[in-house]
Amino acid sequence: MPVGKRIYLKRQMPDPDVVAGFKEIPASNTADCMERNSAMNPRVKLMSSPDHEMVGPAFTVHTRAGDNLAIYAALRFCQPGDVIVIDDEGDTTRSLIGEVMMSYLRDQKKIAGIVVDGPIRDIDNLRNWKLPIYATSTTPGGPYKDGPGEVNVPIACGNISVNPGDVILGDTDGVICIPRQDAAEILPKARAFHKQDDAKAIAFSKGEVDLSWVDKSLEDKGFDIIDDIYRP
Repeated sequence: MPVGKRIYLKRQMPDPDVVAGFKEIPASNTADCMERNSAMNPRVKLMSSPDHEMVGPAFTVHTRAGDNLAIYAALRFCQPGDVIVIDDEGDTTRSLIGEVMMSYLRDQKKIAGIVVDGPIRDIDNLRNWKLPIYATSTTPGGPYKDGPGEVNVPIACGNISVNPGDVILGDTDGVICIPRQDAAEILPKARAFHKQDDAKAIAFSKGEVDLSWVDKSLEDKGFDIIDDIYRP
């Protein structure tokens, strides 16, 4: 999709209570309640050392590959608690943001986190930050500052569609996107799944689990179970 020159100042925002409700639920449990298709590609990975999950409404940025002028616009217009989500058009050659800009976002704008589908830099310092920072890689190579770029438009990040105001949830496993219009319905399901998952882990640890469904599923799907070694 071509990158335009549009900056939207308003978004449809999720219910703050719903956003807060996801803070104690692992991203994996929530993703399992969404047909397991909400997780960003593993190339988008945690680069810092937060002591909490990242949760907040998406403030989206679509940059020209390797250009961060639109990210500077995000510095101007993002709000406390936002998660800045950046689509870099798949570029892997230039860092889009480093310690200087992130210091402003952390200390002045009080964002909840940042997700970059592209490289960052200054990792020696950023890796120790409590601000959740996700990116694909690092490089000392800096960005252009010419544009074009867009703010608060639909983007793709980590192969997942992200709309402005969607709920972004990230932990040490990675990042998922919860569509804003579905978040209130998904939250109670994720809470229940998380509770069941804890109980399931205890049961598996104690060997108190019925795996007969595995045998039936293998049979139904036509697996051959051969009581012998493999011979070419």
